[in-house]
Amino acid sequence: MPADSKVRTERGVWILGWVSFLTDVSSDMIYPLLPDFLTRTLKAGPAALGIIEGVAEATASLMKMVSGWWSDRRGRRKPLVLAGYGIASAVRPLVGLASSWGQVLAIRFTDRVGKGIRTSPRDALLADMVPPERRGRAFGLQRAMDNAGAVAGPLLAAFLLKYVLEDERSVFLLAAIPGLAAVLLLIFGVKEAPRASPEASRAAAGSGPLPRRLKIAVVIFAVFALASSTDAFLLLRARDVGIELWQLPLLWAFFHAVKAAAGVPGGALADRIGRTRTILLGWAVYAAAYLGFAFVSGAGAMWGLFAFYALFYALTEGAERALVADLAPAHLRGKAFGTFHAAVGLAALPASVLFGIWWKILGPRAAFLIGAAIALLATAALFVFRARFVAPPPELEP
Repeated sequence: MPADSKVRTERGVWILGWVSFLTDVSSDMIYPLLPDFLTRTLKAGPAALGIIEGVAEATASLMKMVSGWWSDRRGRRKPLVLAGYGIASAVRPLVGLASSWGQVLAIRFTDRVGKGIRTSPRDALLADMVPPERRGRAFGLQRAMDNAGAVAGPLLAAFLLKYVLEDERSVFLLAAIPGLAAVLLLIFGVKEAPRASPEASRAAAGSGPLPRRLKIAVVIFAVFALASSTDAFLLLRARDVGIELWQLPLLWAFFHAVKAAAGVPGGALADRIGRTRTILLGWAVYAAAYLGFAFVSGAGAMWGLFAFYALFYALTEGAERALVADLAPAHLRGKAFGTFHAAVGLAALPASVLFGIWWKILGPRAAFLIGAAIALLATAALFVFRARFVAPPPELEP
């Protein structure tokens, strides 16, 4: 890659990272306070929380499939990315005006529509920017910046609640500011990478089937996602064991600080030892963490568990996206990411709803133990099929 092209690539990756950072500052000024806001202020229960988050993620997943396919077909990624960030940034702060959990559901639904529109085209746009040997690091960097925003957002929320504002609603409304900044940076800072040859464009217009081994990988990812209920339950669990309300944003920030610090090394590890090995390690960490959440009894131990659980994201977020990019032909990359995100997100609906029901009927310990068992099942399946995902054949290289 020529030096000037490499510089443009690095600049594009970093700007997309900053867009993610600002978006997560906005989102995570709200998210760690939402479970308490729903259950205490709006009098909703754990099952309602599971429904809200499950519906929200399932909605995002359906949109991710459509937007990924559309970005391939139209040959443009950025307009969809911009539309998605714009919708989410506009509606997210309206949580501050909600008076019932049904209104929160509607807001979260629209917010996730925006997320669904942007995610697959953004991941495909990022994959278009970098060669295969640097994809793990590039996706790791994007996720690290995303997680860094998820550190800054809760810290800002905690500061505002402790020293400036009197309730969560005002914090939610102020989340509009970083969201607007993210949209403006995307408009003026990100240029779409040159697309593939005309032959590839015609192939995209005619579509085509995804490789069989990519489909197998997506099915395994979806099985794992059945264990991966919304992290809002972790915040509810933290409240149960004695974490004070104003400390919840600090705990959430600490969690994302570990994710951000480990994100780039985790992505680089996927480049070095292979995507599948890194994902297997991450999924094992997840199962062990859920076992810990099942039996945790003190506030101090909860902080340690959140740090350990963060390693799961650092090891898997970049590696999973890099594996999808490796296994997909360049002209179907948007469709591939759409299929991946849709399958994982659709599994999030029963995962979160069932987890909320298990929590209500059986208690939190049983719910976390069931989640750990499903995660181990998916880990075993990935181990069995690991040989299929080792290296992309030459014809799939962009």
